[in-house]
Amino acid sequence: MTDVSAITARVERESEFLRDVVGEVQRVIVGQRTLLDGMLIGLLANGHVLIEGVPGLAKSLAVESMAGAMGGVFRRIQFTPDLLPSDLVGTQVYDPKTGDWSIRQGPVFGNFVLADEINRAPAKVQSALLEAMQERQVTLAGETRTLPSPFLVLATQNPVEQEGTYPLPEAQVDRFMLKVTVDYPTREEERQIVERMARTTGHDGVKQVSSTEKILSARRLLDEIYVDEKVLTYLVDLTFATREPAAAGLADLAPLILYGASPRASIALTQAARARAFLEGRGFVTPHDLKSVAMSVLQHRVITTFEAEAEGITSVDVIRRVLDTVPVP
Repeated sequence: MTDVSAITARVERESEFLRDVVGEVQRVIVGQRTLLDGMLIGLLANGHVLIEGVPGLAKSLAVESMAGAMGGVFRRIQFTPDLLPSDLVGTQVYDPKTGDWSIRQGPVFGNFVLADEINRAPAKVQSALLEAMQERQVTLAGETRTLPSPFLVLATQNPVEQEGTYPLPEAQVDRFMLKVTVDYPTREEERQIVERMARTTGHDGVKQVSSTEKILSARRLLDEIYVDEKVLTYLVDLTFATREPAAAGLADLAPLILYGASPRASIALTQAARARAFLEGRGFVTPHDLKSVAMSVLQHRVITTFEAEAEGITSVDVIRRVLDTVPVP
């Protein structure tokens, strides 16, 4: 029998370092708590995060600040139309003096890899990240090389309606555990941003307040967080409602959904909900945890039809209907 109270006590102790991390990052980043929580959930649950928003919302700065506070190796890749796969994973370099070949590792060899404006590069370059994201390893000069641990890809994406962007392939989008949409700050937050950042001398960088070892320790505890049978049933009901909407009392959604959420989405939803419980200092998952992360986990995995597009209905609208309709235990 699972001792939930004992797990909760351990989670409360083990999660204390996250408050220090968030506090340090918020010395630089004003607001954007949804983005910070999404990055922490991805880090805890060993998943990757796709961050979407217009330029100028401090997406890149937030990722760099998180890496600094955690003491991890930060790497930034600026995706451009002329980027090559070797620019990501590395290449062999010939030394004419010695006649030897050496390996020059690419920027993908880091703990926090920022793939900036990922959808400004063609599909073949976007696909170069697939092996690294899924297998935590890359093939370089015919050899398989393991990436550092923890390894987290945080990719920023401009809205696809903008000029010079390419839609991400569905296979790659599915590799991201979460998709976080970053919106404009509130009026008060923008006042704070201007007061803090509108200066020629820049801003003070974040200090390291934790370590990557604490993340790896937290991940081991994450697997012990209790998921009740009723909560698990609710989770499966949510994903199945995107595949069989009529059975969930949402028959009008059937013509609007081309592909529903896959079993990978159910796994991601479970792990993300556990990570949410960990952030809250609990050793068990509640239905509220599931509802809190469901939009971020499912919105990029539910593909709508042309009919939905013609009616201006997005996957966000579909998932919102599912969350409002499926009974909560």
